[in-house]
Amino acid sequence: MNAPTSTTITSCRSCGTSGLHPILDLGSTPLANALLDPADAGVEGVFPLKLVLCAQCSLLQITETVRPDVLFRNYFYRSSFSDSFLCHARTIAERLTAQRRLGEGSLVVEVASNDGYLLQWYKALGVPVLGIEPATNIAQIAEQERGIPTINEFFGADLANRLAGEGRRADIIHANNVLAHVADLNGFVAGFRSLIKDEGLVVSESPYARDFLDHTEFDTIYHEHLCYYSLTALNHLFRRHGLLIVDAERLDVHGGSLRIFATPERSGVSCSSAVEHLLAEERAAGVADPIAHQPFARRVGGIGQDLRRIIGELRAQGKTVAAYGAAAKGATLLNFAGIGADSLQFVADRSPLKQGRLMPGARLPIVAPEEIMRRRPDYLLILAWNFADEIMRQQQSYRDAGGRFIVPIPDVRII
Repeated sequence: MNAPTSTTITSCRSCGTSGLHPILDLGSTPLANALLDPADAGVEGVFPLKLVLCAQCSLLQITETVRPDVLFRNYFYRSSFSDSFLCHARTIAERLTAQRRLGEGSLVVEVASNDGYLLQWYKALGVPVLGIEPATNIAQIAEQERGIPTINEFFGADLANRLAGEGRRADIIHANNVLAHVADLNGFVAGFRSLIKDEGLVVSESPYARDFLDHTEFDTIYHEHLCYYSLTALNHLFRRHGLLIVDAERLDVHGGSLRIFATPERSGVSCSSAVEHLLAEERAAGVADPIAHQPFARRVGGIGQDLRRIIGELRAQGKTVAAYGAAAKGATLLNFAGIGADSLQFVADRSPLKQGRLMPGARLPIVAPEEIMRRRPDYLLILAWNFADEIMRQQQSYRDAGGRFIVPIPDVRII
């Protein structure tokens, strides 16, 4: 008998506390990265999309868990299609290689390593690397295009123990934008502890819950993103598995992220003042208080209304509107706002993996960016708003020709 496609949680994914507090209900939506083949675009499955809060450990999370093999075995997102994110990855690789004096006797592992966008920089510096990537098509790209040795499996305690037993323990483990996707949080972080050397460093980046709330980044809620992390939530999770967060940095990437550095707990190791300061800030902001999250939910409704109104007014004036960035967040935004092919002409995206397919739910055709200048819509809605500056630079010729941009987050504005 096949396992159900999804299950619904009633207790916290991290600490197990029951009685989760409702924060936001986005209705039932299709899977945001399940891009459709026009030749086989039948009825789409939809799943509830509800955000809740654990007041015990402060973890924001959604209630529905779609099976990982449904979400990730064939994947359309490639990290290397963002120039700014490639630069971001190169910077941290060069920094840690110098700081930790990594060399040919070291090992850097990335879990959810995608197409090798990060590990390629370590490899170029002569540091041995290992990728762990569950998406078969993306793992093949990492190996074939970049020569990154990649294990095509889901990471967890079992795989970590196997690698450690083979003597392949890591000096550095990177986990960029993956903790949000993990259903078995405790098994995943226990895997870090098994795989990391006693003086090694786990470096994890996740969209930061405070930026998510303050900037109303509700479109980053989709079924792949099970959790939305504060430092408080991460601290509870990592300490549970013998890992101490020794430093933390706030980053601008992906609309506001948090990078943490964790190491196995041992005598003489303590957390930095930056960690203590952020934890105190979060307490003052009410990170575990459901009432403190109510203004966020009200602002979400306002963005949906404003976007429908503005696009409706433009269409009534005879203006044409298209979109840029077939990102998962774009699917959430379009489906929540009820915007589809009757309002937008197409969605442009740089990734050949996405071109020729349809956006889930909205069913908009995904085309190459060259179509923008060929068809010249009057307005371009930037769905991948976290890369808005980069996209507008790339589309300078469109702008010079009179085109204008609509940026939807944190509020709808025309540029």
